[in-house]
Amino acid sequence: MKPLLKCEELTVQFGSNTVLDRLSFQVEHGDYLSVIGKNGSGKSTLIRCLLRLCPLTGGSITCAEDFRRSEIGYLPQQSIIQRDFPATVEEVVRSGCLAHHRLLPFYTKEDKAEAEMNMHRLDICDLRHRSYRTLSGGQQQRVLLARALCATQKLLLLDEPVTGLDPEVSVGFYDLIRELNQQDGIAVIMVSHDLERGLRDAKHVLYLDEKDQYFASIAEFRESGIAKRIAQDLLPHKHLREVKRHG
Repeated sequence: MKPLLKCEELTVQFGSNTVLDRLSFQVEHGDYLSVIGKNGSGKSTLIRCLLRLCPLTGGSITCAEDFRRSEIGYLPQQSIIQRDFPATVEEVVRSGCLAHHRLLPFYTKEDKAEAEMNMHRLDICDLRHRSYRTLSGGQQQRVLLARALCATQKLLLLDEPVTGLDPEVSVGFYDLIRELNQQDGIAVIMVSHDLERGLRDAKHVLYLDEKDQYFASIAEFRESGIAKRIAQDLLPHKHLREVKRHG
């Protein structure tokens, strides 16, 4: 079976500045890829490339025959403006269906059923008539995740999804993503600074910095020299031992 998403020799330059340099990796069906690296390492640029919001200077992104990049369910890092969005929960969730038919000015019965199913899935049916901006941070993330699931059943792209959430809510959110990956078979690309949880659930790791990039399975990563080299900067020593023990 062909990979769900395959990136080959991705290169992005802004003037004389090379942000991504011949980056290659792939995401299998049902995979869980954790993207890690310091600020400025190209993680945000990679996200924009996957969403077709940033042109490539070189390289290519190809998809499996049964998948289109327009079907990526995207959960962005929320801004203050996004948190104050004046719409009901039901309206926000249903808007995820627009990726399937951008030219239609209305939602079909299938769209409404999909939104209903995903609100039930995320346990937010009782919030359907609430204004999105009145919700807690954890509730808002559940609404956005339900919206992303309306756009895809194959690949979720999550950009720092627990930023601003308290630790208990963050743990619950990561558990939910793990469930969608392991039980529903939805592939996940997770960009997160919460490396302890991100690496615990990951099947593959993509590490980026200004001068280096590394793609491997979590098992290969735990034995690599690069894992030991970045431990002090990115990984708590306790968790590095956990990755080695449980990998």
